Amino acid sequence: MKLIVFSGPSGCGKTTLVKRVIAESDNLAFSVSFTTRKKRDSEIDGKDYYFVTEDEFKHMIKKRAFVEWAQVHEHYYGTSFHEIEKKKTQNGIILDVDIQGARQIKEYEPKAQLIFIFPPEFQELKKRLFLRGDETEESIEKRLAVAKKEIQSYAEFDFVIINDRLEEAVDNLLALISSSGCRGEVPQEKIEAILKSFSKEE
Repeated sequence: MKLIVFSGPSGCGKTTLVKRVIAESDNLAFSVSFTTRKKRDSEIDGKDYYFVTEDEFKHMIKKRAFVEWAQVHEHYYGTSFHEIEKKKTQNGIILDVDIQGARQIKEYEPKAQLIFIFPPEFQELKKRLFLRGDETEESIEKRLAVAKKEIQSYAEFDFVIINDRLEEAVDNLLALISSSGCRGEVPQEKIEAILKSFSKEE
């Protein structure tokens, strides 16, 4: 069983990429996370997330039910051991988690494949968050502040993908998952340009 972890700042497009990769791959499963945040209109309980109360989530923490969990943007998120176990028959399991979660998954399974998703640049990330239309400006500013810190964590990951052109990003992800891949596929100058766009907003 291969664990494939997608991570990156909020708004980088992880969810869209996960759905496309799952749809275009054979025998890959999606690990559905638990969360205490409110369900969006487009989301389905049990498919996108397991939506639970904070008390339910904390009870699961006490029972040591999570492979990884974290409090992110005032809400809890976590991946249960049960979710991983029941999908072991698949060729691989894709997890969509935050930076903290990715680190915990690596501790649980050192052979896990960690993939960091870059947005094209800071202003595009900001635009995507506002276009969601389901958060306050204050909430979005908090996410952007966290993103400025998270973007520096890319060096901890095995591979990086720039989510600029969706089709190209999907193709690159499929290639990484089906082979050993190599970090050098993304030129360092492109990464540096993205990091610079974030530092300009300090």
